[in-house]
Amino acid sequence: MKKDKKDIKKVVLAYSGGLDTSIIIPWLKENYNNCEVVAVSGDVGQGTELDGLEEKAIKTGASKLYVLDLKKDYVENYIWPCLKADAKYEDYLLGTSHARPCIAAALAEIAKKENADAICHGCTGKGNDQVRFELTLKALAPDMAIIAPWREWSIKSRDEEIDYAEAHNIPLKINRETNYSKDKNLWHLSHEGLDLEKPSLEPQYNKPGFLELGVSPEQAPDKPTYVKIHFEKGIPTAVDGKEMESVELVEYLNKLGGANGIGLLDIVENRLVGMKSRGVYETPGGAILYKAHDVLETITLDKESMHFKAQLAQKMGELVYNGQWFTPLREAISAFTDDLQKTVTGDVTLKLYKGNMINAGVTSPYTLYDEQTASFGEDEDYNQADANGFINLFGLPIAEFFIWSDDWEYTRRISREKPCYVVPSSRVVHAMQNPGVVNIAKDVPARWARYRYFYRNDVVLYRREGVIGWLWLLAKDAWHTVQVLRDGQGRRAERIKIIWKGFAAGVKFHPQTPYLP
Repeated sequence: MKKDKKDIKKVVLAYSGGLDTSIIIPWLKENYNNCEVVAVSGDVGQGTELDGLEEKAIKTGASKLYVLDLKKDYVENYIWPCLKADAKYEDYLLGTSHARPCIAAALAEIAKKENADAICHGCTGKGNDQVRFELTLKALAPDMAIIAPWREWSIKSRDEEIDYAEAHNIPLKINRETNYSKDKNLWHLSHEGLDLEKPSLEPQYNKPGFLELGVSPEQAPDKPTYVKIHFEKGIPTAVDGKEMESVELVEYLNKLGGANGIGLLDIVENRLVGMKSRGVYETPGGAILYKAHDVLETITLDKESMHFKAQLAQKMGELVYNGQWFTPLREAISAFTDDLQKTVTGDVTLKLYKGNMINAGVTSPYTLYDEQTASFGEDEDYNQADANGFINLFGLPIAEFFIWSDDWEYTRRISREKPCYVVPSSRVVHAMQNPGVVNIAKDVPARWARYRYFYRNDVVLYRREGVIGWLWLLAKDAWHTVQVLRDGQGRRAERIKIIWKGFAAGVKFHPQTPYLP
């Protein structure tokens, strides 16, 4: 909602005490009629970053500071739904993405309580967070004006921000040499800027002070650490036999994983706003939980559910990354996931060693794995002779395609179930009586009759592509008719009849093709 500056008397500011929000307080008062600024810090696990925040906010011009403990809300209502869905974005475990709607929802509540005229955030116009904050605010406080200083002020860089802070005597915890852009919460720590803006450079993992949640794999212990995690309906509830509430559990696994060099991610990701950005992430506890949850699902979910869930996981990750938490689709995916997680209960043991997570055992009362059936030894449940029928149905070209397109249909069927690869160096030798181009317009009369099966089988294959397939069929058969009329030598009507009788036969032809619609 747009409001004139003169109508804005009180602003609620998303306040972290970092560089951006530190200078926003005096800037708001200078540019918005000396308005009252109410600072709000959502504690989602920033730790010591919140120390001394109230004094700093008041000294720089805020009328008051709210420090809201959102850690439990963040873990249980934002992190757990993503974990259960296996949601990630290009391998990124969404540490900033799902924290923003949690904080923004709290901002909306305070703004209503304070009867504020506007809500302000310090997100840059280049980043994703502006979208995450504002979409949440539009969903939960649609009548509230939104102020985004980075889209208004003349400041163009973090160096200029530091200049502004120094001119206004605002104390900072950073300097120009250590000016990484960082975001820390209970789930992760992100690093951007400085040397990390060059993808050609390796992150300085071993430099003292670079990593905050753990150590590099090289500095991890030479002895592996085992950890057992218990899940109830997809939610972790205990570690090594000790029950823990949600926040405690994440904090414990952060320490355990960090000490073993777990959860480091260096990626160039595709930002929502249309650019690529390089980020280095520390997510030790989150990496352990995602791995353990994935292992547990391998024995508790059936094949069709697992494969379909994987498709939804990608969509869920995109929605969260793009700031679309408070949308019907995100809520629907979460509802589906919750239902599917009813059997995701059990214990997973992982071996942590120098940045690696190695499976070390999984059990569940709802396991679908049957040792006797899967065994290579003798069993009573599985009659190996039954495989003959399966292979006859699935593993061979269908009998009705005895000529033309049988190889094509067969490979398409295989590709739906199994990965296929191109081997450029391979060569296939196909002995043919007529080595020329296979074309009814130019082929010898003795071969014309078999072309009926060519045009019949093509219908079966192309109609699976819907309208585009039918259009292609009609265009192809029409073109072949033109070729017969143009290039054919005698008996043209006979060949044209073969083309279209084959097409008509294909319309009525419905062979049994396993695993294809």
